[in-house]
Amino acid sequence: VSFITTVEKIDDKVVLYKYDGEGLAPNSGDESELETPSQKRLCFLDVETTGKDRTGDEIIEIALKTILFDMASCSIASVKESYESYNEPTIPIKEEAFLVNRITHEMVRGQSIDWHLVDGILEKADVIVAHNASFDRAFIDEHSSVSPRKIWACSLEDIDWPGRNFSNGKQELLCFWHGFYYESHRAMNDVNALIHLVTHPNYTEGHPILELIENSGEPYYKMKAIRSPFEKKDTLKANNYKWDGGNKYWWKKLNFDEIETEKDWLTEVIYDDYFLGVVEEIPLTDKYKQ
Repeated sequence: VSFITTVEKIDDKVVLYKYDGEGLAPNSGDESELETPSQKRLCFLDVETTGKDRTGDEIIEIALKTILFDMASCSIASVKESYESYNEPTIPIKEEAFLVNRITHEMVRGQSIDWHLVDGILEKADVIVAHNASFDRAFIDEHSSVSPRKIWACSLEDIDWPGRNFSNGKQELLCFWHGFYYESHRAMNDVNALIHLVTHPNYTEGHPILELIENSGEPYYKMKAIRSPFEKKDTLKANNYKWDGGNKYWWKKLNFDEIETEKDWLTEVIYDDYFLGVVEEIPLTDKYKQ
């Protein structure tokens, strides 16, 4: 287990502090004030849902918080906007979801999300950030007219946590390893904790949020192993390919500098010396879409 160097240790025990969103209250000031080129407006977002099915389940709680981050000073210049709401679903809250977020139907009855307000916040963001963004984006894109054309970043995928010696990308564990804990799986608590994690004051270099912002501007590529032999499916799966059931092919997400190596592997191992795959560039606004 790797802890950052500033985590307090006493008699072989690790001391964690509780984080309740200190320093993240909105302090928007004058919206007409010009933002500098070194500043990015980042909207951190989290949803709690009736279950894990991205096409069949529904949102029961949402939280958004926008910060203005100054990349030159590596600090939060201001906290712009904040919104949270319960939402009554049209389907029951699954037991598996309740065991995680402890949200009951009584808590959400009669509540609804103001999507006009949400869209107003998202519209002004340079980047929308979520932990495991493909999950949150699936639900937001369904209701928002703004989200589908915005750039999303994923604090799980766009930060190299293993390269930072953290063996697991789960948000709660990363927070523990950074010396704090919080009341998890409530939307605004998760948002505040994520902001605190990626802007953690321990970092004097290699700031996670800078890596996140940089990678949000990098396209990724989909390697489609079309016409791959059926008997190679286990080999593809073992090499982190995913099955697209609708289009009937295996695929894998790559960075630009990984393409040629992957083509060589497919040519030698899957296609028997003749490459038949397809490389597709994913536009920035389509990253983490379903």
